[in-house]
Amino acid sequence: MSGDRHSIAETTVTLTDPDEIARREAENGLRQFSLALEIIRQHVKEPERPFRLRSSTILRLHQAALDGLHPLAGTWRNTPVKIGGSGHQPPEAAFVSEEVELMCDQVNDHWSDWSAVHLCAYVLWRLNWIHPFSDGNGRTARAVAYVVLSAKLDSLLPGAPTIPEQIATDKTPYYEALEAADQSLKESGQTDVSKLEEMLEGMLAQQLVNAAKEASGQADGCPPKTFH
Repeated sequence: MSGDRHSIAETTVTLTDPDEIARREAENGLRQFSLALEIIRQHVKEPERPFRLRSSTILRLHQAALDGLHPLAGTWRNTPVKIGGSGHQPPEAAFVSEEVELMCDQVNDHWSDWSAVHLCAYVLWRLNWIHPFSDGNGRTARAVAYVVLSAKLDSLLPGAPTIPEQIATDKTPYYEALEAADQSLKESGQTDVSKLEEMLEGMLAQQLVNAAKEASGQADGCPPKTFH
């Protein structure tokens, strides 16, 4: 594995000016984060309605991230895609919708018996493994996984930087953990997201420790949050 894991698809992008792209990505990052919080709040407000991961939720979060940046914002890819810097080849476009539904079923079927961190790790890996979009797979996977984690913990998690922000700061451990899970599936046919779980546990602890510091006035102010 070398460099950054990024999508390489056949679909052309909507914008080409680097400054305009950067501005739109920043705006969309805030929009996606706000939408994720809205989804979490809705679950927390209505505890009598068990959380269910739906493909529509995933598409909404992708739409928020890629709006105005890509012609397929909010839709599954319809072309082959490769992951730069990775040895994994995602499934063909024809199978994307089915794979996403199977992932959602796994999460919903095991909502009661899987831990919050395991659910989060599984979604984070599996969405990256499916790579259902022509672009924006990583940021959307991190947003969905964070929603799942928060919903399972029944809380708008306090503290910053958030888990997605910590991942964005140094993606190397994240990429290595994804590759380890990919390799495990390839070699044994078994799902092993233990490295992702270990990473997420540490990041969750750091986020909550920072929340405690903020509450006691020890932490500095943090910039707006996104899932980049």
